[in-house]
Amino acid sequence: MLSFLEETIQTIQNEHEDISQCILILPSKRAGGFFKELLRKRSKKTIFAPTILSIEEFIEQLSSLKIIRPDDLLIKSYQAYLATEGISNKDKFEEYISWSNALLNDFSEMDRYRVDPKQFFSYLSSLKTLEKWGVADKQTTLITNYLAFWNHLYEFYTQLNDLLLKEQVGYQGMVYRKAADDIEHYITHNGHKEHIFVGFNALNTSEKHIIQELLETGNTRIFWDIDRHFFEDEQHSASYFIRQHLQEWKYYQNNPLPSISSNFSENKQINIVEAPNNSAQVKYLGALLSSYSEEKLRNTAIVLADEALLLPVLYSLPSNVDQANVTMGRALNGFSSTLFFESLLKFHTNPGNSYYYKSVLKLLSHPLSQNLLVAPQSIVSKIASENHTYVTPIRLIEMGGAENEEILKLLFSNWENKAQRVLDVCDRLLQHLLTAPEEDAIEGLVWKKLEEVFHHISVLSQSYPYLREVNSVCQLFTTLLSTISLDFEGDAYSGLQIMGVLETRGIDFENIIMLSVNEGVLPAGKSNASFITYDLKKQFQLPLYTEKDAVYTYHFYRLLHRAKDITLVYNSFSKGLNSGEKSRYLLQLEIERLPNHDLDFKTVSSPVSILKKNPREITKTPAILERLEEIASKYFSPSSLTSYIRNPIDFYYQRILKINEAEDVEETVGYSTLGNIVHDALENLYLPFVGSFLETDKLKSLRSKVDKEVESQFKAHYGRGDYTRGKNLIIFEVAKRY
Repeated sequence: MLSFLEETIQTIQNEHEDISQCILILPSKRAGGFFKELLRKRSKKTIFAPTILSIEEFIEQLSSLKIIRPDDLLIKSYQAYLATEGISNKDKFEEYISWSNALLNDFSEMDRYRVDPKQFFSYLSSLKTLEKWGVADKQTTLITNYLAFWNHLYEFYTQLNDLLLKEQVGYQGMVYRKAADDIEHYITHNGHKEHIFVGFNALNTSEKHIIQELLETGNTRIFWDIDRHFFEDEQHSASYFIRQHLQEWKYYQNNPLPSISSNFSENKQINIVEAPNNSAQVKYLGALLSSYSEEKLRNTAIVLADEALLLPVLYSLPSNVDQANVTMGRALNGFSSTLFFESLLKFHTNPGNSYYYKSVLKLLSHPLSQNLLVAPQSIVSKIASENHTYVTPIRLIEMGGAENEEILKLLFSNWENKAQRVLDVCDRLLQHLLTAPEEDAIEGLVWKKLEEVFHHISVLSQSYPYLREVNSVCQLFTTLLSTISLDFEGDAYSGLQIMGVLETRGIDFENIIMLSVNEGVLPAGKSNASFITYDLKKQFQLPLYTEKDAVYTYHFYRLLHRAKDITLVYNSFSKGLNSGEKSRYLLQLEIERLPNHDLDFKTVSSPVSILKKNPREITKTPAILERLEEIASKYFSPSSLTSYIRNPIDFYYQRILKINEAEDVEETVGYSTLGNIVHDALENLYLPFVGSFLETDKLKSLRSKVDKEVESQFKAHYGRGDYTRGKNLIIFEVAKRY
């Protein structure tokens, strides 16, 4: 069976002797790459390749604008925000970042769908005013400023667009709107060229306008990938968009409808697998792949509905997988190293002369500290043994020794709230990591990506005054972590393919393994990260969550059109946001089962090994008996006798081997510590009277020694813990009164 792209290439080659003059537009760069590779394999002689573009590349050409980077957009939009005169009491940059992404996404969506901005923002402002209607007879300053913000959003929007146009860049929606506005100019100069659109489904208003205008030239074709089974079912959302295009577009009123394939009803083996957790999903995948031949692996795609599973999947690939290509990125916020740098930046947002021990331990206990420091656990132990609630940078450097001095100074010296100091320190830490022997190839790629991110923030901080403080750099870095992804390299067109759902657009595989086919993951469900209300979206014909669900429906079923061996795995574990419910698509496959579809249901579980319990015996050797006699010669405390009766093993570890529980910092003086302090203070005070007759005057003379003795015992038992304030000061005073 030919794939959709092969069918398209065959049709184009049959109709054209020379396709080098054609311009082909596909949904993604990945689909374009596969198209070019298949064209190369099918061409029997050397030919000039046609122009092959992703839709985003084509839109950039039409608009003469480049899509701006996410971090640059945040900076430029803040400039526009500051220049908006109607908005008073403007937020600081770090506050602006917390809400601006949602607003910028709304701007982009509004522009992609060519909504009249003036009318849109007027309507939105009126809605916000209605929300506050009747809140108070007299509006407070807070409400006045709130309404002023919404009343001047159009001014903010125009300021941003003007600023970006001057630099010939734009956010995605702005570039799409500009392309749609300029299509007539493009057709004037390029209308004679043949444009071929391949594999599209849901189109925004800008894309619809562009394609329909090109279709009217008579030199444009569009190849849809839809199956007859879905197209003829008017209730099925997999064909919702394509059916809408074919019914509504003027072009199809005068031209025949495209041919529609019938591949979904062919023979298919569909395995629906229930796994109790993500770990079981990944282990099942590894076991399944290990049974595949080399030939089968070359025609297999692993599709991750939940992209957070990418790293577990990569680490679980069996030895028979020689080649694997990852066509999806992984957001930087999902890596351990980025969490370390994020914690480090947050650590320094509140500078001081000493640091709270838990914040210090969070950094020193992070796995990346093992790459930066020599034996960081020894510093952790010293903090606990010396009972530091707060610890100074100087003391930390002393604890670490000469071999750790350079790194500890970088980590814990005061950064003086200077952004450039932050970025220099992070760069030096990354250089240290990159020059050390590489233990994990993936983490090595993360370090290089982080180096790029910090370098770019450094360039920005030198140009913009609101990026000169630690907190603003920290907020920008944290925001960017979810927008910047790490891309993996591999042979793009051979071997096992690992991809996200959107990366499968236009591409077919004989064998499909999809993980996390859960409701709330596929489809993703409702998202509230928008300032545009449901009513406003409906009024201006912006996409609702039902239409976004239909996009996922199409991608899911399109992937199954030509596949023969399909394995769909879902996570049945229910906790928090994860419902443990199988996706509606699995239920549809089950309920609407076609005659040629062989459905097989499996349940896998994590392997559980049952270990035989043997009673543990410890022989009383001469050394153990000697230790027991040593303890007995002093005393057996009630607690030690209780320990022996309750659990003799604990007694053995604690009293015989002297292995105690891990030390921890005692922020507040505990009962046992207070008891030891009082006990030892009383012992030292009364020791001089042993063997002598107690007299009233001598006992009265002890009062003057109590304060000094209790303080001495606090220093001995409470280490460097602070007992000069708070609850500990009260306990100190109580101890003196015993």
